[in-house]
Amino acid sequence: MVNMIYRLDLALFYWLFNKTADANCQWVKYLSKTGDGHLYLLLALGLFWLDPMHGAVFFYTALLAYALELPVYVVLKKTLQRQRPCDSILNFNAHISPSDKFSLPSGHTAAAFLMATLLANFYPTVAVLVYSWASLIGLSRVLLGVHYPSDVLAGASLGIAMSYLSISMLG
Repeated sequence: MVNMIYRLDLALFYWLFNKTADANCQWVKYLSKTGDGHLYLLLALGLFWLDPMHGAVFFYTALLAYALELPVYVVLKKTLQRQRPCDSILNFNAHISPSDKFSLPSGHTAAAFLMATLLANFYPTVAVLVYSWASLIGLSRVLLGVHYPSDVLAGASLGIAMSYLSISMLG
């Protein structure tokens, strides 16, 4: 069963990655960079100052969510130690250099879904937009060749779970 899941994950990875193999993927790199974290801080600070009703609670809930997510993410990466595609597939080159050694879970995807879940909770009218953006962040990580699809699913699950935990504690 595990072997079948791995083969499906690998096949989906190749299918997606090959969509950018011969193309100029600058837009995918840019999209991925929107998930680097700077935008989250600016957004949270902006809401803190501009939204007297929810801004402060959103800000503190986001701080707690990231404080909960980061150690879980690090423990999972160090425990699971799943090799990235560029390290596990012979003669494979990703479009970018990965930010760390291991791939499971995707940190960019975890952070994007964490923020999307918080934004959707506090500002429901943006739910479709922010979840679409978070999904594109995850997709970009596969298109760039630094994550397998299952890494992205694990990252999304981690981000959503830590958001709901934080919301249940502060929201």
